[in-house]
Amino acid sequence: MKQFVYGLVLFIFLILPPVSNLMESIMIIHMHMQMPMLVVAGFLMAKLFQKKFPHFFEKWNKDGTPGILLFGIIWLYWMIPRTMDEALVMHGMEIFKFISLTFLAGVPLRDSWKKLGERGKNIVFYSFMIVSFGMGWLYIKSPVQLCNNYLLVEQITLGWGFLAMAVCMAIFLVYIAVTDQSEYD
Repeated sequence: MKQFVYGLVLFIFLILPPVSNLMESIMIIHMHMQMPMLVVAGFLMAKLFQKKFPHFFEKWNKDGTPGILLFGIIWLYWMIPRTMDEALVMHGMEIFKFISLTFLAGVPLRDSWKKLGERGKNIVFYSFMIVSFGMGWLYIKSPVQLCNNYLLVEQITLGWGFLAMAVCMAIFLVYIAVTDQSEYD
């Protein structure tokens, strides 16, 4: 219950107009802080949903694959430059961002992660690492401004943020590969 409260407080804090306006005013903070924090809020709140609706999660997300696919689809959708733009100018899209990242990405992520085997977790990490490299390259090398609501320099900064995230994921995967993980099983 404590985690649910933390998640709910984080969610409410993130949807406050001054906070959301500030976070959305800088492209890299919008993509690399606000959106992951919404997923974290859902991740924290998921425990209560799992207790309240155990049969739903057992039936719908038995091995973790459907939940991780839903998480991935929602996350990839919000990486599209146009969706970031629409979230800034259309209130319905902004509401969808808050709901989808919290409840359609964060909740399934928590339910799915422990159900996935090592192979499934590695596939998720490799996929997100490749996507991060691709998005970083796209945002840096694009000759045109991809988001109408952000400056080109902010787009390039976001691209470097994606590349830094991809490098961190690669370092983590190398660390996992070369160290003994048996004590954590």
